[in-house]
Amino acid sequence: MDEPTEVATLLGGLDIGNDKAVAELVVLLYSELRSLASGYLRRERSDHTLQTTALVHEAYLRLANQREVHWKNREQFLGVAAQLMRRILVDYSRGHGAQKRGKGFEKVFLEEAEVVSKDKAADVIALDEALTRLAGFDPQQARLVELRFFGGLSIEESAGVLGVSRTTLKRDWNLAKAWLARELRKGDQKDA
Repeated sequence: MDEPTEVATLLGGLDIGNDKAVAELVVLLYSELRSLASGYLRRERSDHTLQTTALVHEAYLRLANQREVHWKNREQFLGVAAQLMRRILVDYSRGHGAQKRGKGFEKVFLEEAEVVSKDKAADVIALDEALTRLAGFDPQQARLVELRFFGGLSIEESAGVLGVSRTTLKRDWNLAKAWLARELRKGDQKDA
């Protein structure tokens, strides 16, 4: 059986509650999931302790609990996996931020503290917050950013997942990128 047919069969199995289907899909698409996870982790801070394999496995655990999704195609599955990876990294970054704010650390007086540069954990959280605001008034653009930026899907693949034309998607992609860039710059100016 060729891969597209096998993926379609497994997605059908997910819809009828076959718990083994998600495991088989992850095995079948493992290299793509690792590639997604690796791409995310390259954008993270250098001292990030979560590894590619752990991120894929955590996404698998969350995918196994997806009961309300009607699976359509491979791109949708990878898009959902990408969205889950994003949430995992945001949760991880928030936890890291909580530790930085004093959880489990001894007090250090300001005079003793070294100058600390901004790290990428804050960037992930800022992007997540901006995406949440974008989803508030344009859910399709927010979903597109998740598919393209976090999911690594092409314009064509994203158009298939969202069910819109390539032209519409290109316009939405340009608008979403510009809006997010503006929002993230505003956040940087507030921090300065």
